Amino acid sequence: MISRSPYVIQEEVQPQCAGRWKEIFGNEQPVHVEAGMGKGKFIHTMAKEHPTVNYVGIEKYSSVLLRAVSRMEQEELPNLKFLRMDAEDIGKVFGPGEADRIYLNFSDPWPKDRHAKRRLPSREFLARFARMLKPEGRLEFKTDNQALFDFALEELEASPAWRLESCTRDLHADEEMMRGNVMTEYEEKFSAMGNPICKYVIVRNAEEQKTDIRQ
Repeated sequence: MISRSPYVIQEEVQPQCAGRWKEIFGNEQPVHVEAGMGKGKFIHTMAKEHPTVNYVGIEKYSSVLLRAVSRMEQEELPNLKFLRMDAEDIGKVFGPGEADRIYLNFSDPWPKDRHAKRRLPSREFLARFARMLKPEGRLEFKTDNQALFDFALEELEASPAWRLESCTRDLHADEEMMRGNVMTEYEEKFSAMGNPICKYVIVRNAEEQKTDIRQ
């Protein structure tokens, strides 16, 4: 089903995507990316509510991606595409400055220390994300895992390409940061259990972006 889906960009053509996302979507709309989209509720809702933005959902596991594809079959959206791939390879499918925003929602915490580099808010991933974002592009990160959020803030301090725009350890009690919030399946589950949701929004420094592109 995934290999035949018109909503999924197949692995053999993924390397050809970098620098061509406006051509792929057939318009000049900004591109927003969710790395680790799970079953696709968040990104499908975002694409429906914001038709003037193009969305790309990345998911590693076929069994999970299948749920997102099924959702698209029930309600097709022209501004949403899927990639089945490991987020570690994200730099291979997006050119420098090609994306406008990145979403990390309830990412795998990889609790063992030796797996720290696999965590999506790690400095290694932040470097990949910074390269693909436009100057002043934003990254939004949500989690209910306090330890992962602590780690994310520490990694941010070690990443000069970014600056912190806003931050909360109780999203649903923060009126300003809740504006326009779209909940994921995990967010609905954890908030119903009484777990506070942490979120930060970070911005790609324009001067750092210019330096990277010159390199």
